[in-house]
Amino acid sequence: MPVLDPPRPPLVATPAMACSDGTDTEILWSIARDHPDLRRWIVANPRADAHLLEFIAQAGGPGVTRAITALLDSLESDVPLDHGQTPRSHGR
Repeated sequence: MPVLDPPRPPLVATPAMACSDGTDTEILWSIARDHPDLRRWIVANPRADAHLLEFIAQAGGPGVTRAITALLDSLESDVPLDHGQTPRSHGR
């Protein structure tokens, strides 16, 4: 009888997963659709593209407006972002 691997446990969405640049874009979309309380954390993820950020801005959720405002303000300033990026290089 062949040995079967058990199925992988379901992912538990967390703020760390939502803002990690190691999280796959497909998972970010799943979090954005299914976990409104975690949308603000996706805004901080450098893998979040304009389409995903637009969805999050339109869908809203706790802290989303503040997170989007902070992102936009950082793009207009000269303060370096996390990961050693400057505001103008974020997302490029």
